[in-house]
Amino acid sequence: MDSAAIDRFEAGRGRLASLAYRLLGSAADAEDAVQDAFLRWQAADRERIEVPEAWLTKVVTNLCLDRLRSAQARHERAVGDRLPEPLLEGDPMLGPADTFEQRESVSLAVLTLMERLSPVERAAYVLREAFSYSHAEIAGILDITESASQQHVHRARRHLAAGRRGGEVDPASARRIVEEFLAAAVSGRTDRLVELLTADATVVSDGAGLARRLLRYTTPERIASFVRAGFKPTAAKRRLAGGSVALHIALVNGSPAVLGVVDGRVVGTVVFEVAYGKVASLRGIAAADGLVRLNEAWRRHETGAPVISAW
Repeated sequence: MDSAAIDRFEAGRGRLASLAYRLLGSAADAEDAVQDAFLRWQAADRERIEVPEAWLTKVVTNLCLDRLRSAQARHERAVGDRLPEPLLEGDPMLGPADTFEQRESVSLAVLTLMERLSPVERAAYVLREAFSYSHAEIAGILDITESASQQHVHRARRHLAAGRRGGEVDPASARRIVEEFLAAAVSGRTDRLVELLTADATVVSDGAGLARRLLRYTTPERIASFVRAGFKPTAAKRRLAGGSVALHIALVNGSPAVLGVVDGRVVGTVVFEVAYGKVASLRGIAAADGLVRLNEAWRRHETGAPVISAW
């Protein structure tokens, strides 16, 4: 392959990876899909490709659809075995981020809700909301009619609207709420935790990376008890983490998050969804294979001082 063809692909790699991440919810799987697209680009008769960007978008989208339709992916989505892979603020896979809809499409809350959609609905929604493709263009990418594209996007919006908790939240206000929540959790003030939770709050956790299935909790009282137990420091937890943990607050997928860090390595994160001045959901991720890319970004990140230096 000549250098011009490689350069043309590399110029669009970031956009393709962002598309694949939104479709798959996994940075590792997104990178695999983009690399597979590169191999197809390499083998293609490129002189016959009139619009390379459109051709590559279609290839990546269909590679992702194949993954979403696979037996393993269907099983994971059916039983809820996984959470979307978290990404640290500034990760190029989180772009484009110019509009609220684009930023929302990579929040863990919306990525989780998108698991309820069919693969085609998910693809049509992402192409429309995050990348502003017209219905005619989506029809060409997905090999469906323009009317079908409109119907898929409409259904996706309806499903997602049913699970949303309010609109965009000011980052500074969200951080203050998370700081209050963390202080209450560490001090054991479960009554304050209950006050800071919405009535329909939820928790989803991978059980410190040890659970075979995701753990789910509802009702403010049960969540407060779970959070208090989770944030209570013990010698056993320090051994599991590999040492004394420093707690940092950062932005993960556009939402405030608490990161547990040991010797510069992120060992777990809790990502918060804030709505109406309270915590609407928490997602806890500690499985090492789900934190690989976040850790790579953290090592390059100007971390600042932890909110709790020795947990």
